This record gives sequence, C-alpha cells and structure tokens, in this order.
Amino acid sequence: MPSSIVCPSRSRFRRAGLLALALALAQALPPVGATVAVAQNASTGAIQGQVRDKASRAPLAGVTVVITGTGHSETTITEEDGSYRVTGLPPGTYLVTFFFGDVTLERRGVVVSVGKTTPLFQAIDTAQAVAETIVISDKPPTIDPTSTTQGITITQDYTKNIPVPGRTLGATLGTAAGTQGTSGVSFSGSTSPNPPDVVMDAEAYARLADNPFQAVATAPRSTFSIDVDTASYANLRRFVRDGQAPPPDAIRTEELINYFTYADAAPRGDAPFAVTTELGESPWHPGYQVLRVALRSRSIAQADVPARNLVFLLDVSGSMDDPHKLPLLQQAMGLLVDQLRPQDQVAIVVYAGAEGVALPTTSGDHKPDIRAALAALAAGGSTNGAAGITRAYQLARASFLPGGINRVILCTDGDWNVGVTSEGGLTRLIEDQRKHGVYLSVLGFGMGNLKDQTMEALADKGNGNYAYIDSLAEARKVLVEQAGATLVTVADDVKLQVEFNPAQIAGYRLIGYEDRLLADRDFTDDQKDAGELGAGHSVTALYELVPAGVAVPGPAADPLIYQAPAAATGAADLLTVKIRYKAPGQATSTPRSYRVRGAARPLARTSDDFRWSLAMAGLGALLRGNPERGAVSWADVSALAQGAVGPDREGYRKDALAVIAGAQALAARAPAMP
Repeated sequence: MPSSIVCPSRSRFRRAGLLALALALAQALPPVGATVAVAQNASTGAIQGQVRDKASRAPLAGVTVVITGTGHSETTITEEDGSYRVTGLPPGTYLVTFFFGDVTLERRGVVVSVGKTTPLFQAIDTAQAVAETIVISDKPPTIDPTSTTQGITITQDYTKNIPVPGRTLGATLGTAAGTQGTSGVSFSGSTSPNPPDVVMDAEAYARLADNPFQAVATAPRSTFSIDVDTASYANLRRFVRDGQAPPPDAIRTEELINYFTYADAAPRGDAPFAVTTELGESPWHPGYQVLRVALRSRSIAQADVPARNLVFLLDVSGSMDDPHKLPLLQQAMGLLVDQLRPQDQVAIVVYAGAEGVALPTTSGDHKPDIRAALAALAAGGSTNGAAGITRAYQLARASFLPGGINRVILCTDGDWNVGVTSEGGLTRLIEDQRKHGVYLSVLGFGMGNLKDQTMEALADKGNGNYAYIDSLAEARKVLVEQAGATLVTVADDVKLQVEFNPAQIAGYRLIGYEDRLLADRDFTDDQKDAGELGAGHSVTALYELVPAGVAVPGPAADPLIYQAPAAATGAADLLTVKIRYKAPGQATSTPRSYRVRGAARPLARTSDDFRWSLAMAGLGALLRGNPERGAVSWADVSALAQGAVGPDREGYRKDALAVIAGAQALAARAPAMP
C-alpha cells in the first residue's frame, strides 16, 4: 500500500519561517507487514524497528514514535542506536506516526498479530527542505492548495540592540502592528484575523492556608524546605501594573521576600553558604519579636561557570499567541544566548499539538543559528507538554556534560491540555528524569490562563527554580544578572529546622513557606526532596516569636498526659537553627547548627535588610488577608519599605515602592478584607 510522508500543515506545528524537513521512504528496508515469531503475551503482539538517516545510514536518536489503533495508544522515543520497541499491543491494524523536527511521517495499515513482532523500519532524508506544506507519496509531490506560506518578520529595537521577532499567525495573513510597553520593545508583523482563542480569567493557583501560631509546648520544632523561587513577586507586579488586584493565592509571601538581594555575609572556606540571624521587635504585635534567618551562597564569576548543556523547551501552542508570551519568550531566550560561550551548547525543543526539535544540540559559538531558530517560532495548536518534556530530557541526556550544567529550561504559560495533563503525571515524569543529573527550571509567561500551580510544582520536582517573566527587564535579571543563581546549583535538598527553647519562647509562626512545610522526621530523611540553592542565592525566612510567659494566639491544645514537660537546656539560648544539605550529586546530607541568643533590637536599630524583609512580609499579609497579620497597615508597610531601600544598586527596591503604592490603591477600591 502507498505510504505517505506529510510535512506539517496548519493543524500541526504552525511554525512560521522554519524550513520544514522532508521525509522519504526507506530504500532496501524490510517491508511493512512481514511478521516474525517472538515470545509474547498470549493475547498481544509488538512493533519494533529502527530509524536511520537516509543518506548516511546513521541511526537517529530522539525520534518520537506514536502508535494508535484498536482503541490503544503508545508513545516511545528511539534510543541512541535509532531503535524502538513497543510491546503489549492488542492484535489489529495500527497507525504509526514518526515525529522528527517539525514534520510527521504516517505509516498506515501496520498489522499486529498475537505472539508476533511486526518489524517497521524507517529512513529519514534530512537533506531536502521545503517552505510549504507538501505530500510525498507514491504519486508525484503536490502542493496543498489550502495552505499559505507563513513568514516571520524581524524588527530591531535599537534602544536595546536585541532582535525582536514579529508575530506571524494563522493561514490567511493580514497585517497588524502594535507596541508592547515593556522595556521599550516594539512588535510588528502579520497576524491572523482569527487568532487562537485565549481563555481569560482561567489562571490557576494552589490554595494556601497561612501558617498559624504554634505553641512551643506542643510543637517545639518547625521544619521546611528552602524556596528560591521569585515568580510570585513578578506576577504581583504584573497584576498591579495591569490595574488588577491579585487573587490571594497568587501571593506566596516568601517569594516576595526572596525576590530581593540582601547584604548578608558571604561564606568562608569550603562552606557552600553562610548563615546570618537577626532579632528585632515585631511591628505587628506589641511585645513580640521577629527572627530573620538568612542563607547566602557564594557568587560565581561568569568565567568560572561550568560548561552549560541547555535545552530550551518552548511552548508554541495557541495559548502563547500574545505579545506578552511568545515574543517576550523569544527575546528572553535571546538574552541567554548572548551569554553563551564556545564550550556551552544549546538545543531547542518546541511543542504544541505534538513536539519537535527546532534546533539540535548546537555549540555556543554558533549564535546566529540559535537566534534564527528562536526567531522562526510562531504560536498555534493545542498543548502537549508531556511529549515536549520527554523529548527535551532525551536531548539533554544525549549531550550530557559530566561536571557541567545540564538543565532543561521550560518556557510556558503552563496550559497543558493534551497528553499527560495531570500535575501528578508530569511531576512523576520529572522526578524520574532528575535522577540522571538533568535539572529543570521553569519560566512563566503571560496572563489570562497562567497555570502557576503546575509550573511551581514542576520546578520543585525538577530540582530547579520558577520565575515569572513579565518584562524584558525581568528576563535580564533572571537569565543574565542572576544566571549563576538560576543555573549553577551549589547545594541540593536544603532543609531548615528551628528548635525553640521553651524557657525563652512560648510560641512562633513561620511567615510564608506554606507549601514547603516538612514533617520534623523529614529533616534527617535523605530520601525526602527539598529545595536547591544556586550560586549567589540569598534566602530569608522570618519567624514571629511569642516570648515565654505570654499567651500564644489561637486555641490552646490539651495538656499532655503521658509526657512530662520538656526540660529547658541551654537556658540562655532562644532557639537553635539546624540546616541539612547535600553537595550536588551526593546522596548523603551534611548537618550544620547555630544557636541564637540575645535580646531583640528596637525596630529602628535593625538593619535595612531586616526592615525590608518585614515590609515584604507585611505586603504579603495584606494581599493575602492573613488572619495573623496583627496591626499591619498599608501605611506601616510603605513607611518600612521607604526607610529600608538602602543602596539598592539594581533599583529593585525603588521599583517595589511603586508596586506597594499601586497595590494599596487597588486595595482601597476592593471590599474590605475580613
């Protein structure tokens, strides 16, 4: 029967400007339909084969093979020798689809018999390129009359000297021009009169319950995983600048605090980080205290960054058809490309209804090729995120750099609606892949249907960090200014546990970190995953403390019957901070501990960093409507922040003053919080 090889049409991989690869039938390969005996389940059969390059006969790894039919569907990826094998197939006739780059090959009528293996070999001709959708079969090639050649417009923003890809969407090309006000970047190009529908007001955030006060008598320890994500603050800034009040669950207070840099002491010797503590009066509850615990890792010079093996996993589905999404994504990745060195390497995987390799692994000294691949992207189709992640990890592992940085960088709005859509399925896939030493960072884009909950979970399980890119300036912060913290991991599975002395402290509450809490026994369990610390990272945690002899807010627990009250040891100690971490790639954690003593300073005598972190904590409490927020007010938050800007070399704190003012104005128009 004839076999057709179909290059992508508008229904698949609508990628403007990419030169599509042509696929041709293999020559001198075993025919489809011949079966051989094999040990099989009594009621199923199998398909196996090999994919090779037609000209060189070299095996092709990373080709996605999808087998569908008889109500059954299986997906696999070819191994390094180009081989694949799918077993457990019920007898019947199947469609086998090969995805390679931006094209598909369909082999129809593949018969599977009980107890047999059907050999299915394929060769791919990567030499021929076409610019339009064509069909190659036993008949002469023809042009699809319904297709329209799609192009890409490149403009230049001379204020930033950054190539800016124009937007080209749809089958019938019209013209449109517009501007996007972030960082002076303008977008122009062609757009479809019927762009893909974007579901507004469909953003998804995890439900968070604010940490209550705990009594030391019944809960003497507090344990959590560190968090170095910053997405929540950048997302808040986007809401404020768009004149919208953020939903409370979009606010993760620890990310508001940790968005900013702090002047904490750098580590000495071989330690991967230093620990700083500061104790001051609480601005929220008279007589209470606040403890700031800060970890700071050593910064790394660009010249000392290990060789990087990066796979950009880019969402080009229809939901990314927005100036704040795909065009901004292309610019953001361009900033990272500018930092590449000859020893670095990059690949680009794109995904929509299916996935493909837009750029094979390429050396960092071939920047024009990398930029061209980025510039050629356009949005369209549904979202098969799981298929893209699978392909990206396959490429990262195939080009793994021992001793280097091996990381997948996922850029998306988080809208997963095809393939493995559940958060659990995606996180299990990523947890399995991180065992091979490839970490995952997630960059969120856009608004309207941002799936914040999914992206945060993926980054956590992938031993990476999650940032939200609301502007080119934020992209520069994350990918250039803080590239060490974003890409270079210095400590894995960092856990923090604070043990309180009941002779000094009656109660406490951890501010933020609600979705990072751990059981006390998890602290010494090296199998329990926790957060990663990057080079140059600064991590702050705040505890509000109730002094001994003062009633702890909230209902009191019944007194214990069988345990005597714990005896206070080291009566001068307020508490002990304990930390566990692993060196990257190691399975055993290293413990460290620090005793905290002394009296709380008056708020006016605390450091700028202490008061700034309190201002951000107060901002989070107001935006979330935290029931434990005490006497915090907008005026207090604003005054604390204005008095704690400090040197602010990057300008992030001055920018935050405008965010606070904007959030206050929005809150004044909103109904009063309970």
